[in-house]
Amino acid sequence: MPITRRTTLGSLAAGTAALTLPRRAKAASDGPFRHGIASGDPDATSLVLWTRVTTSGEVTLTGEVAEDIGFTRIAARTELTAGPDRDHTAKWLARGLQPGQTYYYRFRLDSAISAVGRARTLPVGRLDRLGIALASCSNYAFGHFNAYEAIAHDPAVDFVLHTGDYIYEYGQDGWGDEVARDLGRRHDPAHEIVSLSDYRRRHAQYKTDPGSQAMHAAHTFMACWDDHESANNPWIGGAQNHQPDREGDWQARRDASIQAYFEWMPVREPEWLDRPSMTRSQFWRSYSFGDLATLVTLETRHTARAEQIDYEQLGEGISDTDAVARFRREVLGAPGRHMISPECEADLARALEQSVAGKQPWRLIGNAIPIARTDVPDLVGLGILPDPDAPGAPYTANARDNAKTLAAKGRAGLPFYPDTWDGYAWARERLYELSHKAGAGDLIFLTGDSHSFWANSLKDAQGRPAGLELGTAGITSPGDFLESGFGEDLSRALDKAFVDHVPEVMWTDNMHQGYVRLDLGRSAAEATFIAVDTIRSRAYRPFIVNRFTIEREGDGLRFV
Repeated sequence: MPITRRTTLGSLAAGTAALTLPRRAKAASDGPFRHGIASGDPDATSLVLWTRVTTSGEVTLTGEVAEDIGFTRIAARTELTAGPDRDHTAKWLARGLQPGQTYYYRFRLDSAISAVGRARTLPVGRLDRLGIALASCSNYAFGHFNAYEAIAHDPAVDFVLHTGDYIYEYGQDGWGDEVARDLGRRHDPAHEIVSLSDYRRRHAQYKTDPGSQAMHAAHTFMACWDDHESANNPWIGGAQNHQPDREGDWQARRDASIQAYFEWMPVREPEWLDRPSMTRSQFWRSYSFGDLATLVTLETRHTARAEQIDYEQLGEGISDTDAVARFRREVLGAPGRHMISPECEADLARALEQSVAGKQPWRLIGNAIPIARTDVPDLVGLGILPDPDAPGAPYTANARDNAKTLAAKGRAGLPFYPDTWDGYAWARERLYELSHKAGAGDLIFLTGDSHSFWANSLKDAQGRPAGLELGTAGITSPGDFLESGFGEDLSRALDKAFVDHVPEVMWTDNMHQGYVRLDLGRSAAEATFIAVDTIRSRAYRPFIVNRFTIEREGDGLRFV
């Protein structure tokens, strides 16, 4: 179904009223509800409703849920407080709702009324179709969140899944600030965020974007986090972008980032879960969509992840075939290098077994980082990447350094990035084996992180089908090849090289920003890769970059 700009959100089910949105969404710039509203983390009879009030001291506000947009049939009402202890945010778990229904909600503070949001509970029983928008990597500094607004206006979207990097931690001396200066979107606070106050201010800034507010008002939100919600490339003992001598204790910073996330996002508190013993850091979920699909989100940063491998460990050995093979086997593939915790694995196995037993046709994994094998081909040897060491190679100084790194990976046949599942081969095989034991070698991984679109066909170490992977481009974060300074022609050629020479990559594109829409039917699915033509202006056009049908093939899946 082609995307069109619409003035309303059309009905997603028979008899559902439409929620009117302006043609060009505008953020609330005054009044107490200037950070918008949101719904999220649903089950069949309840969901989280969120807002934030701009005020001082503690206030009491009213939340309302209705069956109709006119609020004549109230389904739930409550009073809740917002104060400085939670940065004036308010979350309400609205219970006692009906499965698979669309509701409308709003908040009141004295005479002020928030915007109206639309929310949806999970369906039970027979379900013939489901539309999920996959989003990731929304860096405020790089541009307007136009793709969020496109999601808000996409009539085929039922729910939104965000797979991380909802905010970025960098300061005004960091990545993206040159663009931000031109757009008037410099990060606040100006320094890299470290404290609870810092993380709260950054979340507040991101929630002022009109595209973000439109998306959250239009669709119920599900999420997993990645790294930049805390700091670049964290693991259980630290992070690449955390320097203890200047930024203090990592545990304190991580806890501050998680607290701010739970304050500012429409996600369930641990006490609202079936297992209240879970902690906030154990942020994984399972969602069942009637008899059609199950979605499980993973936590890959703060509960189990081993420290990332640095290719500098290879040193001069990167040009030695035997040394590289030994490095892959003994370092990258070392047993015991976890990505997800045993508790998360157990919950994943349980959800997959239940899905298979219930004969649901689709099993989805909300996955923050790419899982496909992406060993870099010998790009210089293939004549695709100009040799960065050759006299007169067409690079700027920065691009030359990036080309040298890429060329070295290609000559050695090393994975593109060791922070992805490629750097945790033992953990990846453990996940694949878990899914096969559950009878689910047909997973669809919905992936963020890479700032590129991907359609990947997965295999385990034995060559058995392990499912498919759909990767989304960033909402604003730029593709790696373009950001490396390689230019459009070479960047497109590098995309093609990965398709031609990396067995699991069916298609990829690092040229755009946007989202992926997955439309599930009972016997087939469709993945649509949707981009926006600019993030530098609020005037934009969404368009389809590519589209694949997904069909069953034996015990696995295939793109057609």
